[in-house]
Amino acid sequence: MSTGVAPGTPTDWGQLVSFVMTASEREDFLAGVHIGVLAVERDGRAPLAVPIWYDYRPGGDVLLWMERGTVKEKLVRKAGRLSLTVQNENWPYKYVTVEGPVVANEAPPTREEALAITARYLPEPDARAYVDGALGEKSLLVRVRPEKWLSNDQSKS
Repeated sequence: MSTGVAPGTPTDWGQLVSFVMTASEREDFLAGVHIGVLAVERDGRAPLAVPIWYDYRPGGDVLLWMERGTVKEKLVRKAGRLSLTVQNENWPYKYVTVEGPVVANEAPPTREEALAITARYLPEPDARAYVDGALGEKSLLVRVRPEKWLSNDQSKS
Protein backbone atom coordinates (compact mmCIF):
# COMPACT_ATOMS: atom_id res chain seq x y z
CA MET A 1 0.00 0.00 0.00
CA SER A 2 1.36 3.43 -0.96
CA THR A 3 1.83 5.95 1.82
CA GLY A 4 2.26 8.86 -0.58
CA VAL A 5 5.70 9.49 0.91
CA ALA A 6 8.91 9.42 -1.13
CA PRO A 7 10.98 6.23 -0.68
CA GLY A 8 13.47 6.56 2.16
CA THR A 9 11.49 9.37 3.79
CA PRO A 10 11.09 8.88 7.53
CA THR A 11 7.44 8.29 8.43
CA ASP A 12 7.94 8.44 12.18
CA TRP A 13 9.74 11.68 12.92
CA GLY A 14 9.74 11.03 16.66
CA GLN A 15 11.63 13.75 18.45
CA LEU A 16 12.57 16.74 16.38
CA VAL A 17 16.19 16.71 15.32
CA SER A 18 18.31 19.56 14.05
CA PHE A 19 18.54 19.59 10.28
CA VAL A 20 20.86 22.61 10.34
CA MET A 21 24.18 22.08 8.56
CA THR A 22 27.50 22.82 10.20
CA ALA A 23 29.55 25.72 8.81
CA SER A 24 31.73 23.36 6.77
CA GLU A 25 28.73 21.36 5.51
CA ARG A 26 26.90 24.45 4.31
CA GLU A 27 30.02 25.90 2.65
CA ASP A 28 30.75 22.59 0.90
CA PHE A 29 27.13 22.38 -0.25
CA LEU A 30 27.19 25.93 -1.62
CA ALA A 31 30.47 25.13 -3.39
CA GLY A 32 28.76 22.21 -5.15
CA VAL A 33 27.19 22.59 -8.57
CA HIS A 34 23.63 23.91 -8.21
CA ILE A 35 21.58 26.43 -10.11
CA GLY A 36 21.21 29.32 -7.68
CA VAL A 37 18.10 31.41 -7.14
CA LEU A 38 19.05 35.05 -6.62
CA ALA A 39 16.51 37.13 -4.68
CA VAL A 40 16.67 40.90 -4.39
CA GLU A 41 14.19 43.43 -3.05
CA ARG A 42 12.20 45.76 -5.29
CA ASP A 43 9.88 48.61 -4.42
CA GLY A 44 6.16 47.92 -4.26
CA ARG A 45 6.43 44.33 -5.45
CA ALA A 46 7.54 40.94 -4.28
CA PRO A 47 11.30 40.38 -4.42
CA LEU A 48 12.74 39.50 -7.81
CA ALA A 49 13.81 35.83 -7.73
CA VAL A 50 15.68 34.48 -10.76
CA PRO A 51 17.89 31.47 -11.50
CA ILE A 52 21.60 32.20 -11.90
CA TRP A 53 24.94 30.45 -12.33
CA TYR A 54 27.52 31.27 -9.65
CA ASP A 55 30.92 30.31 -8.28
CA TYR A 56 31.86 29.87 -4.65
CA ARG A 57 34.91 28.57 -2.79
CA PRO A 58 34.58 27.88 0.96
CA GLY A 59 35.53 30.95 2.96
CA GLY A 60 35.24 33.29 -0.02
CA ASP A 61 32.72 35.49 -1.76
CA VAL A 62 29.93 34.31 -4.04
CA LEU A 63 30.69 35.35 -7.64
CA LEU A 64 27.87 36.18 -10.05
CA TRP A 65 28.17 37.19 -13.70
CA MET A 66 25.43 39.42 -15.07
CA GLU A 67 24.89 42.11 -17.68
CA ARG A 68 24.76 45.84 -16.93
CA GLY A 69 21.40 47.49 -17.44
CA THR A 70 19.23 44.42 -16.80
CA VAL A 71 16.41 44.54 -14.25
CA LYS A 72 18.41 42.14 -12.06
CA GLU A 73 21.57 44.26 -12.18
CA LYS A 74 19.72 47.51 -11.48
CA LEU A 75 17.94 46.02 -8.47
CA VAL A 76 21.15 44.50 -7.09
CA ARG A 77 22.94 47.83 -7.49
CA LYS A 78 20.11 49.71 -5.75
CA ALA A 79 19.67 47.25 -2.88
CA GLY A 80 23.38 46.67 -2.30
CA ARG A 81 22.64 43.19 -0.98
CA LEU A 82 20.92 39.98 -2.04
CA SER A 83 20.13 36.41 -1.12
CA LEU A 84 21.12 33.29 -3.01
CA THR A 85 19.47 29.91 -2.43
CA VAL A 86 20.70 26.55 -3.72
CA GLN A 87 19.01 23.20 -3.17
CA ASN A 88 18.77 19.49 -3.83
CA GLU A 89 15.39 18.78 -5.39
CA ASN A 90 15.50 15.04 -4.63
CA TRP A 91 15.40 13.20 -1.32
CA PRO A 92 17.19 13.77 0.96
CA TYR A 93 16.29 17.43 0.46
CA LYS A 94 18.90 20.03 1.31
CA TYR A 95 19.21 23.76 0.89
CA VAL A 96 21.51 26.62 1.74
CA THR A 97 20.60 30.30 1.60
CA VAL A 98 23.23 33.01 1.96
CA GLU A 99 22.49 36.68 2.43
CA GLY A 100 25.00 39.45 2.24
CA PRO A 101 26.19 42.75 0.87
CA VAL A 102 27.50 43.30 -2.61
CA VAL A 103 31.17 44.11 -2.03
CA ALA A 104 32.16 44.74 -5.65
CA ASN A 105 30.16 45.28 -8.81
CA GLU A 106 31.99 47.69 -11.08
CA ALA A 107 34.37 45.55 -13.12
CA PRO A 108 33.64 42.95 -15.76
CA PRO A 109 34.79 39.42 -14.98
CA THR A 110 38.14 38.38 -16.34
CA ARG A 111 38.00 35.55 -18.85
CA GLU A 112 39.25 33.23 -16.09
CA GLU A 113 36.50 34.35 -13.67
CA ALA A 114 33.84 33.94 -16.35
CA LEU A 115 35.19 30.46 -17.16
CA ALA A 116 35.25 29.51 -13.46
CA ILE A 117 31.51 30.23 -13.29
CA THR A 118 30.55 28.78 -16.67
CA ALA A 119 32.66 25.60 -16.47
CA ARG A 120 30.67 24.53 -13.42
CA TYR A 121 27.60 24.17 -15.65
CA LEU A 122 28.87 23.34 -19.14
CA PRO A 123 31.47 20.93 -20.54
CA GLU A 124 34.84 22.66 -21.04
CA PRO A 125 34.61 23.29 -24.82
CA ASP A 126 31.06 24.61 -24.47
CA ALA A 127 32.04 26.78 -21.50
CA ARG A 128 34.87 28.37 -23.51
CA ALA A 129 32.57 28.99 -26.49
CA TYR A 130 29.91 30.48 -24.20
CA VAL A 131 32.41 32.84 -22.55
CA ASP A 132 33.90 33.85 -25.91
CA GLY A 133 30.43 34.76 -27.17
CA ALA A 134 28.95 36.33 -24.04
CA LEU A 135 31.81 38.17 -22.30
CA GLY A 136 31.67 41.79 -23.36
CA GLU A 137 31.62 45.42 -22.31
CA LYS A 138 28.23 45.05 -20.58
CA SER A 139 29.45 42.09 -18.50
CA LEU A 140 29.68 42.63 -14.77
CA LEU A 141 31.14 40.50 -11.97
CA VAL A 142 29.20 40.85 -8.72
CA ARG A 143 30.86 39.71 -5.49
CA VAL A 144 28.62 38.96 -2.53
CA ARG A 145 30.04 38.47 0.98
CA PRO A 146 28.00 35.83 2.84
CA GLU A 147 26.95 37.26 6.22
CA LYS A 148 23.89 35.23 7.17
CA TRP A 149 23.29 31.57 6.43
CA LEU A 150 20.21 29.36 6.54
CA SER A 151 20.47 25.64 5.88
CA ASN A 152 18.55 22.41 6.08
CA ASP A 153 19.70 18.85 5.50
CA GLN A 154 16.95 16.24 5.67
CA SER A 155 19.52 13.42 5.61
CA LYS A 156 20.13 14.29 9.28
CA SER A 157 16.80 12.69 10.23
